[in-house]
Amino acid sequence: MRDVVLRKEPVELHKILKFEGLVPSGGVAKLAIESGDVLVNGEVETRKRKKIVSGDIVEFNGEQLRLVAAV
Repeated sequence: MRDVVLRKEPVELHKILKFEGLVPSGGVAKLAIESGDVLVNGEVETRKRKKIVSGDIVEFNGEQLRLVAAV
């Protein structure tokens, strides 16, 4: 599991996938989310603009990201 520091909250789900390099573009991120390939806190999430906050865990393609607030 990899920690990702959020400088501001909330962040939209598709942006996290894109900025953390899990997908090559925002369009691919949106398709992955719509297809049900992304889990947030252990549940399938199909909303591209789902607001992600510190404490959430995002899973995609075998990778887990734990979101933490910047100090």
